Amino acid sequence: MRRVLKPAEFQLWFHRFLPKLAGGVPKTLLQPATVTDRSDPKLVHLDGLNLSRAWCMRSIAAALPHNDPARKILAGSARLHASNALAHVASGDYAGEHWLASFAVYMLSTPEP
Repeated sequence: MRRVLKPAEFQLWFHRFLPKLAGGVPKTLLQPATVTDRSDPKLVHLDGLNLSRAWCMRSIAAALPHNDPARKILAGSARLHASNALAHVASGDYAGEHWLASFAVYMLSTPEP
């Protein structure tokens, strides 16, 4: 929606879509997913989810005004997601290592808001 709406329209839509985000809700969105076994080809996808969330949260936060409380929440959550996943991009296990770097590049090429 950030890409198709005008900035003011996006801000209005976003706050209607996630009206409690400035209060840290939903917590499940703002907390990184936990990977219990990085050698499991299915579970390691959660590292990719965390990198993807960090990338998207950075982009959304940057589209919100500097004084918007949701911007700060998203930026902090993006940092948390990134720090949890980046350490495992070069894990030494093929299950994640052969593709996680592409998600890391997307996230790292999006500036922090």
